[in-house]
Amino acid sequence: MSKSGDSKPQPRPAPVLVIACGALGRELHALRQANGWDHLRIRCLDAALHLRPQGIAPRLRVELERAQGQYARVFVGYADCGSYGGIDRVLADFPGVERLPGLHCYDVFAGAERIEHLAEEEPGTFYLTDFLVRFFERLVVETLDLDGHPELAEAFFGNYRRVVYLSQTRDEELLTEARTAATRLGLEFTHVHTGYGALDAQVARIAAG
Repeated sequence: MSKSGDSKPQPRPAPVLVIACGALGRELHALRQANGWDHLRIRCLDAALHLRPQGIAPRLRVELERAQGQYARVFVGYADCGSYGGIDRVLADFPGVERLPGLHCYDVFAGAERIEHLAEEEPGTFYLTDFLVRFFERLVVETLDLDGHPELAEAFFGNYRRVVYLSQTRDEELLTEARTAATRLGLEFTHVHTGYGALDAQVARIAAG
């Protein structure tokens, strides 16, 4: 029987990089901390790119080129995200690099089947996530100038009927803010708790190597 002093330290896992949308940054760092994935590196791009999704693919290409040869594995923390295949066309030039499944982060968190059901139930649905609730004022109100021109709410949201808040955490303060956002837009409110959805499983797989 070998003595405890003879045991060799376990080798540290090789570093893995996740290049992700800033809207997923809080969730990714929470997963890293909760699971002790010290070898996981997280590089977040500006979440405001969602307002101009044509810019996501070019930025990803720059980051992927930068990362070549530096990590055991690289993963892209984006779904298609309004790039209309642009992200996949970039990834075609980087064999072995994968992205999150689905068309958008709503698919990632809730699953494509559930999102399809919600859309069929009410086509006029505006979705919120924890990130969008936290930054509702900046990303929705300020961007659309709803403070200066509240009449624009009807122009932008007149075809919507409800807000569905897809929550990643059980946070009563965020839930209240989401209800307030729906009221401000004059829409009905529905809450669906999703947790981290596919984000958890996909990042765990990548972190495990």
